Amino acid sequence: MRTVTVFCVLFMLHLCLLDSGRTGKVLVWPMDFSHWINLKVILEELHLRGHEITILVHSANLLLDHTKTPFNVEILQLSITKENFMEELNTVLYVASFKLPKLSWWDMQIELAKITKEFLSTAKKVCDSAITNKGLLSRLQAAKFDICIADPLSFCGELVAEILNIPFIYTFRFSFGNVLERLCAGLPMPSSYVPGSTSRLTDNMTFLQRLKNWLLYAVSDMIYLYYVFPEWDEYYSNVLGKPTTLCEMLGKAEMWLLRTNWDFEFPQPYLPNFEFVGGLHCKPAKPLPQEFEEFVQSSGEDGVVVFTLGSMIKNLTEEKSNVIASALAQIPQKVLWRYTGKKPETLGANTRLYEWIPQNDILGHPKTRAFITHCGTNGIYEAIYHGVPMVGVPMFGDQHDNVARVKAKGAAVEVDLQTMTSSDLLNALKAVINNSSYKENAMRLSRIHHDQPTKPLDRAVFWIEFIMRHKGAKHLRPAAHDLTWYQYHSLDVIGFLLACVATIIFLVTKCCLFCWWKFGKTAKKKKRE
Repeated sequence: MRTVTVFCVLFMLHLCLLDSGRTGKVLVWPMDFSHWINLKVILEELHLRGHEITILVHSANLLLDHTKTPFNVEILQLSITKENFMEELNTVLYVASFKLPKLSWWDMQIELAKITKEFLSTAKKVCDSAITNKGLLSRLQAAKFDICIADPLSFCGELVAEILNIPFIYTFRFSFGNVLERLCAGLPMPSSYVPGSTSRLTDNMTFLQRLKNWLLYAVSDMIYLYYVFPEWDEYYSNVLGKPTTLCEMLGKAEMWLLRTNWDFEFPQPYLPNFEFVGGLHCKPAKPLPQEFEEFVQSSGEDGVVVFTLGSMIKNLTEEKSNVIASALAQIPQKVLWRYTGKKPETLGANTRLYEWIPQNDILGHPKTRAFITHCGTNGIYEAIYHGVPMVGVPMFGDQHDNVARVKAKGAAVEVDLQTMTSSDLLNALKAVINNSSYKENAMRLSRIHHDQPTKPLDRAVFWIEFIMRHKGAKHLRPAAHDLTWYQYHSLDVIGFLLACVATIIFLVTKCCLFCWWKFGKTAKKKKRE
């Protein structure tokens, strides 16, 4: 009886220690496609730990099915339909994938600025649908959230957090030209060896490449400071009823969770409120469904090649798909190609088309020899996790920068989708499959990725819960946010020192002239005498 009593007491103490005070309420301002796929992993882990998740998602969202999610979902009604939203998105993807690569460097920056402006105009509509909905804001205020998780590439999450007076945290890959990280978060990023996003450069640059990188930083800063930010500065000031800037609001983030890591990224300075959690979605491969397993096993010793262009690209032009199919038909490996377009006429017997493939599980299969990828961050990290060499076919966004990093580490070959011929793709495949150095380098990256004191997902969840427990993380926030731009760059100090030097030079010069004048006067007097 005494044992039962002790057990009951201990059990009650255990419940007290793990009561609702240890869990909290999380508000989420997400983005679509790969951003959501990555964030969803974090939210599922938080949900398993007992946290209550509420997601603000617009009605034209393409990926999140609110009827099948375990989270609470608040739908933000937009006048645009999903079909129109997808049509606009496809237009942007076409411009980014096929028009931009043909432009000059300067014209590309201008076109990127226009695309950014158009994208953010939709973001403002989404923001309006939340900010002007008094009923929604009342419900959110009454819910007493502990934290907001947002994506800084879709502005407004920080504004909602400010209105609700709760701390917020960001999760993302990078911004155009690294503007948000540098100008708003205060992250030191020397252009001499930290390549700007969309630069396609590595950290080992020639003089001309450093010049290009410096110009990219300067141009992207001007685009955001004078073309993008002012409209949002005015919008935020009107909503909050006081002068404020978008960059000031972004700088209030308690933590920035970056979806990369040092196994993939080039070394650079970073701040204590930046945490690198690349590959948090990766996991061990599960057994393949029977249909896939039979096809993979039929490859024998040659193995298989996995080909996918991600969730946003469903098909290609007939000409391009035939070029690709012709190259794939010439390799001894079997090919699993995720493709929903018209069946290419040159499709070989070794290639099978699928509307969907279990990408992570196939990449983790021992018979997988190579991965043809559009170089999205999620896919690259799955390949790194399983040690699979890659053939990169980048098209837009961060993809060109991603493949530049994997190439620099010797685990990938790049082909240009615009100019690619069948022989180009064939030679690239032969290189990564037959040249053992690519596999060795991919395995080296995999070992580095796995050799971490804590898993990326655990780090991401830890910091979210840390901020919830402590109502923020102000002790990690650099004082740079409290300085003006000229103070940050010590221009006032430099100006003061230059003034001191100028004063000293002036006084010394005056003294010399006075002495010269005095000496000359004395000499003339003696001469007359």
